[in-house]
Amino acid sequence: MLTLVLRKEGCEVRSVANGQEGLVELMAGDFDVVVCDVRMPVMGGLELLEELKQRAIETTVIVMSAFGSRELAIEALKKGAYDYIDKPFKKDEIILTILKAAERLQLKRENKKLKETLEESDSFEGIIGRSESMQEVYRTIKKVATFKSTVLIAGESGTGKELVARAIHNLSSRRNKSWVPLNCGAIPEALLESELFGHVKGAFTDASSNKKGMFQEANEGTIFLDEIAELPLALQVKILRVIQEGELRRVGENTSTPVDVRIIAASLQELGERVAQGLFREDLYHRLNVIQIRLPALRERKDDIALLASHFLASQNARMGTRIKGFTPEAMKVMMEYAWPGNVRELQNCIERGVVLCEADKIDARDLPRRLRESSDVINQLFLTDELSIKKMSSAMEKILIRRALEKTEGNRTSAAKLLQISHRALLYKIKDYKLDAAAD
Repeated sequence: MLTLVLRKEGCEVRSVANGQEGLVELMAGDFDVVVCDVRMPVMGGLELLEELKQRAIETTVIVMSAFGSRELAIEALKKGAYDYIDKPFKKDEIILTILKAAERLQLKRENKKLKETLEESDSFEGIIGRSESMQEVYRTIKKVATFKSTVLIAGESGTGKELVARAIHNLSSRRNKSWVPLNCGAIPEALLESELFGHVKGAFTDASSNKKGMFQEANEGTIFLDEIAELPLALQVKILRVIQEGELRRVGENTSTPVDVRIIAASLQELGERVAQGLFREDLYHRLNVIQIRLPALRERKDDIALLASHFLASQNARMGTRIKGFTPEAMKVMMEYAWPGNVRELQNCIERGVVLCEADKIDARDLPRRLRESSDVINQLFLTDELSIKKMSSAMEKILIRRALEKTEGNRTSAAKLLQISHRALLYKIKDYKLDAAAD
């Protein structure tokens, strides 16, 4: 009855049977107003309000209460509901309440947009996340930005280490000076010393003129050394000298040049383990590790997945000129259940793929990579069905792990076998047995 009444008033309505189904819908797309009963199967109105608060889903909730449950309705108001309506209710009463709620939400959104515009200069350079773990990262960034202390950023690939480093620079007193990023693992070892410290004319065969290194380019600013674990031991000594003495020597030069540089380093490898293996200098490790910021993996902050997905969708719509409105509940469910080994970068790539393949107004699960859907299938088999066959479940998990390994190694089966800790021959057999020749999409 409510659906019919509201549609006649020109509202776009989505009806579900309980709070759990409603939560899935709210995670998948934006809704101005939610009308829900206090008492519902699976998940009631009070529990739904708690979930919305924890997940920072912004909407206006109107609760309905029958005679005798008025106390529950008042409890709902305390938990964040906008209003409540006693059942039975009149048509005009609920329409007026919903229109008032929608108007209130519009004002809130306009105020929030204005506030974000005013605070835009103090942004975190594209870092997205409302989870408590990310809030802790933001607080640390603000604290350390004003000091010159070296910072070590640790985290898996794709967690946004460079974004954090850039945010520290932008919030520091050096924001108007040079920002110089360098991936230590991307430059051949033979060229790395010259790139970092520069060289003088005649220092080696191709040195036809003097050249500034990246440390000199970053003078009075910030240098970001990504993948610092890849640095050869000989160069680690020179970087230690820059930190301790504030000076460097270019290749082929006998005198030192003073530099004032803030160093921010990052590594996806555990530097403490590299020290124990004799691959990284302990004194440099302690110099770099004055302040450490550890970025959580995306699987550790799943509450941010819907927020990130919406952000990337908006970016892709703007870039490609598309008008995709959001995600189906099935697509959101698949994304929430996936482990995201490639973290935020992998999510961004998946959303781009979804935008390209989407043929409707919302991205569906079939528009997302197969590995996401297969991962969801395994979870469903484990927890949502009565399947107890170890053989079947082991096979399903093996297929997913093989696909991930092949994706991570870009199809290199020898490297994939090492990651999987099986022989190359065993991997070839499993690829054939599981028909994985067209490995990952």
